[in-house]
Amino acid sequence: MNTEITNYIGYSASLFIVLSFILKDVRKIRVVNMIGCICFVIYGIFNGMLWPVIIPNGLICFIQIYYLMLDKKD
Repeated sequence: MNTEITNYIGYSASLFIVLSFILKDVRKIRVVNMIGCICFVIYGIFNGMLWPVIIPNGLICFIQIYYLMLDKKD
């Protein structure tokens, strides 16, 4: 993939992660943080399988989904 597009994905991932710290509603925090983590996973894949980026962000995505689903049941 184009290096410039990959860099934009990385920057947008960072932006979403930072935005998640600004929000107060836990559900919104989880959704915005999950979007950032997904962007980081994509960034890690397109940058040559950067496992230290892919693995933790992939795990965080699953954790966010788990808690969003758990919250939905209440």
